Amino acid sequence: MKENTAAELADALLAESRKRILESGGTDDEQALKIIEDTVFEGGESLDLKEIERLIRRIFARTRRRTGILDIYTSMDAVNEIMINGRDNIFIEDRNGIRRIDDSFDTTEELEDVIRNIASSVHREINEMNPILDARLPDGSRVNAVYKNIALNGPILTIRKFSSDRLTIGEMIKLGTLTSECADFLKIVIESGYNIFISGGTSSGKTTFLNSLASFIPSTERLIVIEDSSELQIRNTPNLVQMECHNANTMGLGEITMDMLIRTSLRMRPDRIIVGEVRGGEVADMLQAMNTGHSSLSTGHGNSVRGMLRRLEAMYLMAASMPMDAIRSQIVEGIDIMIHLGRMPDGSRRVMEIQELLEFKDGNYLLNPLFSMNEDMELIPSGNRIVRRNRMIWKGINDDRL
Repeated sequence: MKENTAAELADALLAESRKRILESGGTDDEQALKIIEDTVFEGGESLDLKEIERLIRRIFARTRRRTGILDIYTSMDAVNEIMINGRDNIFIEDRNGIRRIDDSFDTTEELEDVIRNIASSVHREINEMNPILDARLPDGSRVNAVYKNIALNGPILTIRKFSSDRLTIGEMIKLGTLTSECADFLKIVIESGYNIFISGGTSSGKTTFLNSLASFIPSTERLIVIEDSSELQIRNTPNLVQMECHNANTMGLGEITMDMLIRTSLRMRPDRIIVGEVRGGEVADMLQAMNTGHSSLSTGHGNSVRGMLRRLEAMYLMAASMPMDAIRSQIVEGIDIMIHLGRMPDGSRRVMEIQELLEFKDGNYLLNPLFSMNEDMELIPSGNRIVRRNRMIWKGINDDRL
């Protein structure tokens, strides 16, 4: 059978299935599937059994699922990212890495329909006038879409999924993300209220790691969580406030930015503030919060601890034109502990280094290495003690190992 004939048959069976489902009125998924099966078996006599099965699955997804043919991948727990580069280039990422799958949208319009369906589900709009979509789905998945008028190889859709089951520190130790000795150290510095910044590259596990570290926060604290799109799952803190940013509507009104949320959080009587990820000028407000006595945890994109510190400088300049010495002073006074995560060639995520930030002197940040990777890629303690011990003393903690 010629390809164009097969495509025409598929379109005809899809249209007939939709018509019969609509005529039946109020059908559930089971009834709709029965209608689709009957329609395909009646009209697809020229197809073999494998083609019929595939066509039934595709028509069911296209008629009953908001994400169309992507539904099978969004429902797979093992898949954590779905990447569509035009209608016939679909990639997924799972525990085995990134791979291209043998599937495609029948037309560019079908892919556009999926993107518009996703946008409408979160009361957003994407079109040639508003060609970029950044949104969070009800299940917590993060979506980015780019319309065809600015994407040269067709509409682009990226869906990052987040598991409803968060990894515990114990599970991370088993996976090799960190050692039990490192976990004990982090528990003490978090309980003591040190300001901690986590850096790492894309998909290095920053959000997952921050989510796990939050379990060490004392349940008696009032915790304010601020995110661009809500991803963290904080379960052990009763006195919890969670806020997320909001994009402007089609009239350009109603935008709520991260720096606005950080500023308002300071009036909520927080004991600790978690800033999900800093990307720009909100760094200035985050450091102001750190420097006014509020314990804080945050994350950011960086290639190393020192690289992240330089990025923080650049992001601060996006918010305020200040002398560099003043910016560096804010960074040094605000952040106590820097943690860097990396993704290994086998796909695993690891804590690569933990350093205490001491001061800026003679053109460099002075760091106190606490944990680092050795030549065998094992995370080992440096043997150094924390220099800035005031927070532990205030909390009544005096551990000689630190």
